[in-house]
Amino acid sequence: MNVIIIADKIIGSWYIKCMLSMEQLNRAEYIEAVKAIKEAIQISRYRAAKLVNKEVLALYYAVGRYISLNSRHASYGSSALRVISDQLQQEMPGLKGFSESSLKRMRKFYEDWSELIENRPPVADDLNADIIPFDNQHIIIRPLTVDEFTPEQLQQFLSVPFIHHYEILTKTSTIEERLFYIRQCATQFWTKDKLIANLKADIFHKEAAPNNFQIAISDSRLRDKALQVFREDVVLDFLTLPDPDFVDEKDVEQQIVKNIKDFIMALGGDFSFMGNQYRLIVDGEESFIDLLFFNRRLRSLVAVELKSGKFKPEYAGKMNYYLSALDEYVKMPDENPSIGIILCRSMNEKKVEFSFRDMTKPMGVATYHSSSELPEAYKNILPSAEELSKLL
Repeated sequence: MNVIIIADKIIGSWYIKCMLSMEQLNRAEYIEAVKAIKEAIQISRYRAAKLVNKEVLALYYAVGRYISLNSRHASYGSSALRVISDQLQQEMPGLKGFSESSLKRMRKFYEDWSELIENRPPVADDLNADIIPFDNQHIIIRPLTVDEFTPEQLQQFLSVPFIHHYEILTKTSTIEERLFYIRQCATQFWTKDKLIANLKADIFHKEAAPNNFQIAISDSRLRDKALQVFREDVVLDFLTLPDPDFVDEKDVEQQIVKNIKDFIMALGGDFSFMGNQYRLIVDGEESFIDLLFFNRRLRSLVAVELKSGKFKPEYAGKMNYYLSALDEYVKMPDENPSIGIILCRSMNEKKVEFSFRDMTKPMGVATYHSSSELPEAYKNILPSAEELSKLL
C-alpha cells in the first residue's frame, strides 16, 4: 500500500513538472508569437504611412501647381487663397491642412520643385493620373518622380513629410542642400524640431574632418554616413587645460573617461563606449588603443587616438595597424570595417592628405579644444589679457 502511495506521489510530481515545463514552453512560444505579430504590424504601419505620405505629396504638389498657375498668372486677387480656404472649410467641415498658409506652402512646394518634376519624361504611371477639371484648367494628381534622382533619392523624397519639405525649401538654396537634409530626415527619422535645429546650425556647410573615406570606403551609403558623423573640430566643454601649450595626453584621456557621456555628445551621439586603453594582442605582442567606440549608425568600431600636439605623419601608420587588428580580431562578421579618428591639437591639412593617400583603412583627423580657448581664427584679432590690461 505504501509503495502505491509513494508511486502515486512520484507520478504526480512528475506530471506537475511536465505541466509546468509545457506551460513555460507555451509561454515562450506566446512571447515569440507576440513579438512576430508586433513586428509585422509595425512594418505594415510603416509601409502604409509611406504610401499615404506619397499620396499626400502628390496631392499637395498638384494643388500647388493649380494655385500657382492661377495666382501668379491669372486674375486672383490678394485675398483669393483666404476665400478659397474658407469655402473649403464650409463645404468640407473638419478639413485639415488647407488653411491659407498651407495653400501658400503647397504653391511653394510646386514652384521650387517644378523645374525638375515637370521636365521629366512621361512614365507609365501617368496613364493612371487622376484629372479633376476646373474650367479651362485641370488639377492633375500623378505620381511624383524626378528623372535626375536615383531610386534611393526618390524613395527618400517621398518618405519625408510635407512640413519637413517646406522647412527645407525655405532654408536652403541649392539642390545639393535639399537632398542632404531630405536624406537625413528619411534615414535618421528627424522630427520637425530636430530638422529646424540642424538647418539653423547649417550642418550641411560644416566641414567634415580631413579623411581618406573617398578611397577607403567603397560603399557609397556608408561613406556618406561617415562623412556626416565626423567633424573637423571637437569642442570639449568639460576639458580643463591648466596650460594649453603643454597638454598631457593621459590627463586628457582621464578627463574624457570621467566625462564620457559629454564626450559622446560632443562627437555627435550614436556612439557606445567600449573602453580606454583597449588591449590588442597581435602575435603575442600587446598594443593599446586610447579610446574605442562602436557607432550604431555606421555599425563600425571607431578607434580614437589622442595626441597632445600637432598631427604627425607617423600617426597614420599606427592607426592603420590598429584598424587592421580590430578588423581581424574584434570586428563581428556583420559589422562594417573599423574607422579611426586621430584627435590632435592642430594639423596641417597637406600633411594629412599625403599621410592618408596610400592608406587602405578609413581614418580621419580632427582637432580638439576646450570651450575656454579661442578658435584659431580669433587669436590674432582680439587683444591678449596683458594687452587688454594696458589698454585699461
